[in-house]
Amino acid sequence: MGLLLRLRKEWFIIGIVLVILSAKLQPSVGVKGGPLKPEITIAYVAVSLIFFNSGLSLKTEELTSALLHVRLHLFVQSFTLIFFPLAVWLLLKVLALTAIDQWLLRGLQTVGCMPPPVSSAVILTKAVGGNEAAAIFNSAFGSFLGIVVTPVLLLLFLGSSSSVPFSSIFSQLFMTVVVPLILGQVCRGFLREYLERRKPPFGAVSSVVLLMIIYTTFCDTFSNPNIELDPTSLLLVVLIIFSIQISFMLLTFAFSTRSGSGFSPADTVAIVFCSTHKSLTLGIPMLKIVFEGYEHLSLISVPLLIYHPAQILLGSVLVPTIRSWMTSRQKSSLLLR
Repeated sequence: MGLLLRLRKEWFIIGIVLVILSAKLQPSVGVKGGPLKPEITIAYVAVSLIFFNSGLSLKTEELTSALLHVRLHLFVQSFTLIFFPLAVWLLLKVLALTAIDQWLLRGLQTVGCMPPPVSSAVILTKAVGGNEAAAIFNSAFGSFLGIVVTPVLLLLFLGSSSSVPFSSIFSQLFMTVVVPLILGQVCRGFLREYLERRKPPFGAVSSVVLLMIIYTTFCDTFSNPNIELDPTSLLLVVLIIFSIQISFMLLTFAFSTRSGSGFSPADTVAIVFCSTHKSLTLGIPMLKIVFEGYEHLSLISVPLLIYHPAQILLGSVLVPTIRSWMTSRQKSSLLLR
């Protein structure tokens, strides 16, 4: 019985291992154009489901309150779109002295220029029990902001420019983020009493959707022939990516928990995930647009293809630890009152 309880408690981590193994064994199932059609089921259906689920589960007053948390929003967006690319640029000045492929290093810079994702940061914040409303706002707002800011950053740091189809990207984000969120809130208005009485497993639904995203992401990664690079360079890039993520998570955690920061433990969770995650869904199309015709586009894309699954894996592994920290901090604050 003890083993069964343990397995039930850690089902999400077990699920991650299983979907990665499945993707490795048969990547063709979840690639773009494959049987699962992730270009539709993930890009549209899964992301829409995440935000409909969030709209249905979130109390309207919590969402309204999050919109007014301006200090939190300023910190997340400034860290993501100003500090992050600048810090990576400085790091690359040092890494340029090494033997790592220069195109992989340019790929690391493109990662720094990307906006936050519209799914993983929200799901992980929800899984921990953090400020989900703030995570939703910053993920959605950051993605809309990134449509304009990211091409400018790529031009600034890498000297590449191109016309970006703002209208098509904007309309996709609006239909998969804003509309489902509003529909969820409208449905909640009619179903409030039922939802509060039955308490559906909203968190579990979001976690299952995240497993689908992890699966298709790794299918793309394992099926990409351009991942077959010099093993040493590839290993170094993977280590650098994990180092960047861990360092920035610790940095945002330290800043948001310092005395006088004004952020609650739930706010800290949203800040840590939203500030350090980068969007693959918006990133890859933007790279294809901005670097159209580049013979090294595939190499430039590799760091982002690694960063995305790495951020989900690292965040998922840390969920129990961060949840325990947040719970203990909330209990401590209640005792002090």
